[in-house]
Amino acid sequence: MDLDLRGRVAIVTGGSLGIGRATAEAFAREGMSVAILARGQAALDKAAAEIGAATGARVLAVSADVTDTAAVKAAVDRTMAEFGRIDVLVNGAAHPGGLVRNDIEQADADSLLRDIDIKVVGYFRMAQAVVPHMKAAGFGRILNIGGLTGRGSKQISGMRNVAICHMTKTLSDQLGPFGITVNVIHPGVVDTPHIRELYANEARRQGLSEQQVEANYVASTPIRRTLQPAEIADAALFLCSPRAAAITGESLGVDGGITRGIFL
Repeated sequence: MDLDLRGRVAIVTGGSLGIGRATAEAFAREGMSVAILARGQAALDKAAAEIGAATGARVLAVSADVTDTAAVKAAVDRTMAEFGRIDVLVNGAAHPGGLVRNDIEQADADSLLRDIDIKVVGYFRMAQAVVPHMKAAGFGRILNIGGLTGRGSKQISGMRNVAICHMTKTLSDQLGPFGITVNVIHPGVVDTPHIRELYANEARRQGLSEQQVEANYVASTPIRRTLQPAEIADAALFLCSPRAAAITGESLGVDGGITRGIFL
């Protein structure tokens, strides 16, 4: 299927590793130019060089902290200066799993505020910065990476993913008339560098080994395996393409079936 992405430009936050990097590489393989954003310049430079070498695409590495409005604007301005357009924004910059995972007695309010500033307000800052360029072009795709903790009650940090769903739906109403769609993907248990941190934390909490924690996640997933970052990127490709023009304001679980809720 021709997704009509060749020649377009994407910004991917959290683009130096994991789902963000896989998504950036998937865009590059479709013939897009990509700006990858994260805080660590060395990791960004490495990812940009590797993606560029593998795909032949132009990949711009921009160090930016999404909690800093001025830094966000500067990153978007630099992307426009380099590529002349911004068609797609994938918001993925966040602390994996959230900063507040404990019961309320042990939870830290300042950490919770920072978590929301990074993932919710950070996504908002990025969207606010790119929307004028998308409106001027009459086309845009904004894809927010959420999380399944927003569909359950296990972690306090899950509230950030609920907020992202609300923001996604609200922005889809506002931006639809301008040819801009806004959607959210909730990844399941994905084999990224950070998943080992999750296994280790859960192992300590449950008194199990990391291997047992991983096995329990696999056993509770209908497809009986963890997901690969490229599988999230495949869903992102379609939702960010002109082919998905009729899909907006939606929340999609790409989770191997681990979500047991029924969402109408």
